Amino acid sequence: MKVARVVDLSLAVDGDTQVFPGDPKVRLDVACTIAQDGFNILSVAMGSQSGTNCDAPYHFLDSGARIDEMDLRLFAGPGVIVDVRHRNDREPITAVDVRPYVDRLTTGTIVLFNTGWSKHYWTQRYFDHPFLGEDACQLLLQQGVLTVGLDVMNIDETPDDEHPGAGWPCHRLIAEAGGVVVENLSHLDEVDFEDPFISVMPLRLTGADGAPTRAVAMQLL
Repeated sequence: MKVARVVDLSLAVDGDTQVFPGDPKVRLDVACTIAQDGFNILSVAMGSQSGTNCDAPYHFLDSGARIDEMDLRLFAGPGVIVDVRHRNDREPITAVDVRPYVDRLTTGTIVLFNTGWSKHYWTQRYFDHPFLGEDACQLLLQQGVLTVGLDVMNIDETPDDEHPGAGWPCHRLIAEAGGVVVENLSHLDEVDFEDPFISVMPLRLTGADGAPTRAVAMQLL
């Protein structure tokens, strides 16, 4: 077996990283330089949900596993990319969208939803993304899927003054199942090969609710 191709599904992490409203902003500062210290070191400050990131159950469940306690098999496996680019602003992805893929879904499958919304990154419209409906989430869990990702900032509807949201139902369902949510994916359109192998390995942040990840899709031969 060899890796024929790798598609980077991650957003860049820097001072311009768009974060969930109220989350800490990313700050990267030069701490040491070759000229002054003989080596380069960067000081990094950010929230645990910055950039492309994985949520552990602890993010929405006090008794849930922290990111460093989770089975690493949840972060790598065969992928199924569900095309939902027909969904519009603040429109739920439903079980109807998932059912055509059900025969490919099983325990260990990583399901990624391609909404096409990453093209709105760095704009206000990025906050008005489609989101996973509760019925679709339940169908995935019934099939044994425990790792679910999207190319938007929130698996649930992102609330604002006009849209209060529904209380994070999919975050809570997946947390209670001991699963993983992956958000802020990108470049899903570039995965144009069959049966991608997905890796979303997070940083091992002790006791954290989540962590940034370098998400990739690999074509294996």
